[in-house]
Amino acid sequence: MKITERIRYVGVNDCEKQLFEGIWPLPFGISYNSYLIADQKIALIDTIDKGFEEEYLRKISKEIGNRSIDYLIVNHAEPDHSSLISLLLNIYPGILVVAAPKAIPMLKGFYGLTEDDILAVRDGDRLSLGNSDLTFYHTPMVHWPETMMTWLSAESTLFSGDAFGAFGALNHGITDTVFKCGCPPGEHSHYSASGFHDGTADAFSMYSDEMIRYYSNIVGKYGSAVQVAMKKLSHLKINRICSAHGPIWEKQVTRVEALYDRLSRYEAEDGVCIAYGSMYGNTAEAARNLAQELSSIGIPVTLHDLSTENISTSLRDIFRYNTLALGSPTYNGGIFPPVEAFLHAISARMVRGRNFIAFGSYSWAPASVRLMNDYAATHGFSILHPGISFPQAYSPEKCDMKTLTEVIREALK
Repeated sequence: MKITERIRYVGVNDCEKQLFEGIWPLPFGISYNSYLIADQKIALIDTIDKGFEEEYLRKISKEIGNRSIDYLIVNHAEPDHSSLISLLLNIYPGILVVAAPKAIPMLKGFYGLTEDDILAVRDGDRLSLGNSDLTFYHTPMVHWPETMMTWLSAESTLFSGDAFGAFGALNHGITDTVFKCGCPPGEHSHYSASGFHDGTADAFSMYSDEMIRYYSNIVGKYGSAVQVAMKKLSHLKINRICSAHGPIWEKQVTRVEALYDRLSRYEAEDGVCIAYGSMYGNTAEAARNLAQELSSIGIPVTLHDLSTENISTSLRDIFRYNTLALGSPTYNGGIFPPVEAFLHAISARMVRGRNFIAFGSYSWAPASVRLMNDYAATHGFSILHPGISFPQAYSPEKCDMKTLTEVIREALK
């Protein structure tokens, strides 16, 4: 668990929780990352979620023995990072909690802390640990108003809170410098956060899907705040990013920063996210045929059934790809409710700059395609085609997916 002589990892893996924040699936688990900085004084960066108290305290004791913890740095007050604050205050009396001023009401409300327990730090404040200093940078709305990041200049290390985080437990090591697995190509011996791999994937390749999903699900609404934070930190020469979830980035810092910059600008790569809801299978059949047509000409495509899937992965792919093809039957004169909920989730994340195509079936009066186009126009999407409404059962004659495919191909040239 030694990252450097100063920095020690004391986080844990959670492979039991099914839903993060009670919403987002965790098929590969999640890590709760916590860090010790051992100098003349000792600082602990964030705690972890409840349920791992014994393991957590054992790891801390192994790293510092009988020494006390002087400071507990709270980069983010959300309970998955702060749940064990009260426990630590009982075990290490005299520990001083260091947080941004906006975190103080939260810490009082969650854990009953008093003013005497907390040192409020302003943006740019420094704290000496003896031979090294910590500098605190406020990063509000990345992704709560009280968030900050902590800079350890002596190690060129940024403790970034939820920023640069990823879903997925750390099953192959905690840093990307030791992440490359040695299983022979083709044997698929290990399971990563992105599924089976063949022994050639590095940490970034293994975790980029879960990083995009984490960003789109948790942080996606706050792209402008992320951009402000990245500009504020741009003068730092960052050699290591210690996030609150996912791998510690050392070799791949540049790629991770570039991905975050792209996502927070709402920029996307060429490809199509097809998402649909279907009552009796007709809109679903249209969606599958569109996916086949696009795949046959080499356009990257993902297909999501909004009636049965959690929207987590479809949100990931609306951030990944620059084109959304959305299918909905007309339902009660409107949009099918799962599709409408997906549109609401996109709107809440302020996604912009996407190409858009709508399609869907109806029984006696078409409405869904018109309403989905109205949404797309309102949110500044580029409507590539008026869309296809087809009556009753699907057939290639009623629902010309070859035409939609050609329109998309022209847009992506």
